Amino acid sequence: MDEIGASLTVIAKGAAVVDVWGGVTAPGGSAWTRDTLNVVYSCTKAATALCVHLLAARGAVDLDAPLTTMWPELRAAQEGGTIRMMLDHTIGLPALREPVKPDAVTDASYMIARLEREEPFWEPGSRQGYHALTFGFLLGEVVARVSGRSLGAFFRDEIATPLGLDFHIGLPEAAERRVAPVFPYRPAKGEPDSAFMAAAKTPGMATNLFVFNSGDWASRAVNTRGGREAEIGAAGGIANGRALASMFAALLDGGGRIGLNRDIVAGFSTASAVTHRDEVLRVPTRFGPGFMLSMDNRHAGRGGEGLIIGRSAFGHVGMGGSLGFADPEAGLAFGYSMNRLGAGLLLNRRGQSLVDSTYRCLGYRTTAPGFWAR
Repeated sequence: MDEIGASLTVIAKGAAVVDVWGGVTAPGGSAWTRDTLNVVYSCTKAATALCVHLLAARGAVDLDAPLTTMWPELRAAQEGGTIRMMLDHTIGLPALREPVKPDAVTDASYMIARLEREEPFWEPGSRQGYHALTFGFLLGEVVARVSGRSLGAFFRDEIATPLGLDFHIGLPEAAERRVAPVFPYRPAKGEPDSAFMAAAKTPGMATNLFVFNSGDWASRAVNTRGGREAEIGAAGGIANGRALASMFAALLDGGGRIGLNRDIVAGFSTASAVTHRDEVLRVPTRFGPGFMLSMDNRHAGRGGEGLIIGRSAFGHVGMGGSLGFADPEAGLAFGYSMNRLGAGLLLNRRGQSLVDSTYRCLGYRTTAPGFWAR
């Protein structure tokens, strides 16, 4: 059985046509309910990106201006880095080289200080490599410096509360009882390594440093109160399928309810960084400014870890298979979360099958172009 507990919401043409949940919070545990929450990992990046875009819409930041004025201490800023490079994973800080302390990921001040001193792995803007954990600390610091509020507080006040989202970057204690614990993926005996896992076993590579030099949050603290209350803007968001779908549904009409506009949202579908081999994930990737776009990696083996959505769709996958996205062309918003992780950092067969069924129900017929088409 692939699932322990899960939730799925599909919003089409303004109506929730699917809003289901089921299973249990843990083997032998309580039933998964309408309001059960779980860690949605990198789906959090989309929420963090929206905070930055909202500040840009207000004129508080310029995504393409040199970072040196705002954040002169950041070595990557001194080498030409911009906020847009943070958003599309090209700024060159996907990992830290020197060993980190076990609780590094729950100590934002520590991570910021380390990132400020880190020499970029490449000239900012010249390559693309997935910033699996550093993304949130970099952009969270931008939000804090500009707004005077922490990332979690800004997201709560400016996006989650106005939209009525049960989505938290930094979980309040009152919501603890509703959170289902995470159960990690266990590869089958003899299962071949993906390109990502092969790179993770190669000392010195950015992939290896990300996997083995990120402290103990993913392996231990993610299921603790301390791990859930920490504001981890790249991976620590806690939500459910309804919250993910509802956040993306608010962008289908241009994002006016949170102060965005159609021109800004249209840019989310535009690829600003594309590569045949991501420096961390080691597969082809396509990113807009803070969002994943359709990336058809079926040729890459092991089920083709990637994401196949519509041509104009944008969203984000979370490690193990959670997913939220919007497709303006289809009038579609989608949210899926679960607590038994699947393989990989991108979308696996389990989540992709739900996406595929959704598009078929809307009259889409083929993924031959690398995205769902009618």
